[in-house]
Amino acid sequence: MPSISVIIVNFNAGQRLRRCLQCLEGQTSQPLEIIVADNGSSDGSFDAALQDFPQIKGLRFGENLGFAAANNAAAQHAEGEWLALLNPDAYAEPGWIEALDQATHDWPETAAFGSLQLDAEDPSRLDGFGDNLHALGIPYRGDIGQPVAERPAAVEVFAPCAAAALYHRSTFLELGGFDEAFFCYCEDVDFGFRLRLNGGRSIQLSTAVVLHEGSGITGRSSDFSIFHGHRNRLWMWAKNAPSALFWLLLPAQVAANIYFVLRFWGTAIGKTYRKAMRAGYARMLELRRSGSRPSGRLWALLKCLTWSPSALRSRTGKTWTPRRPD
Repeated sequence: MPSISVIIVNFNAGQRLRRCLQCLEGQTSQPLEIIVADNGSSDGSFDAALQDFPQIKGLRFGENLGFAAANNAAAQHAEGEWLALLNPDAYAEPGWIEALDQATHDWPETAAFGSLQLDAEDPSRLDGFGDNLHALGIPYRGDIGQPVAERPAAVEVFAPCAAAALYHRSTFLELGGFDEAFFCYCEDVDFGFRLRLNGGRSIQLSTAVVLHEGSGITGRSSDFSIFHGHRNRLWMWAKNAPSALFWLLLPAQVAANIYFVLRFWGTAIGKTYRKAMRAGYARMLELRRSGSRPSGRLWALLKCLTWSPSALRSRTGKTWTPRRPD
């Protein structure tokens, strides 16, 4: 049995949670445990899961702590050496756990792995192949919407998408887990950034496959998603970017954000986007002063970022061949 604890954070996921758990029941290799952490759901989905899937461990928080805090709390309760985070709107193919477990043996010095995410509505297209970070401080899921094509079994990416990711538990806890101030969105890129600054890396797997709805619960263009996604990307960059890179690129980043403010001004998301920018910049100097950024990894970081504007527009993923340990 793999030493993997699956963690699912639930908030009014409805029948999605049931489907997610049914997919885990059909795995070719069962995890050590399945933990469902409930953020104060009111739709009965958590109670139904406890009744219909007696093997799961339930954590009831009674309120919405956010995706980041709920995962951190569940990680403290987990017994496995590895944490497999899975969204309730992500449906694991039968070999998902087996592929994740195999990867920990194939890449023993790697602390984070990502899954191949297929669009749940159209599995012939990608929902993402790892998280990328553009030099303008904008994260995005690589190759989202692109046709599925044959890929190497394992490549390195900037960070895995936490909708279906595997983290070494002790490393996750040592680095402080997800930043709970983020509440939801960008916390996975933020953690991947910190992992990289501390000498770690993230490997993206094509053998660990899930179908993902992508913001199926919060809504891809909802006010909630727009606000937290854009506010948190500003916080993520301010916290982690080495000083030379932060100050050098700040004028270009400000210009880009002004462009988007103007572009979205008369649209349905314009007001929420401006609110996100105000909240993000309000804490930027505070985060620069309080952030702990290990020095000496600037050159390695530069090679991991996406620099092309066209790659950002097309959401083209950046991957590279991971180096085997000596």
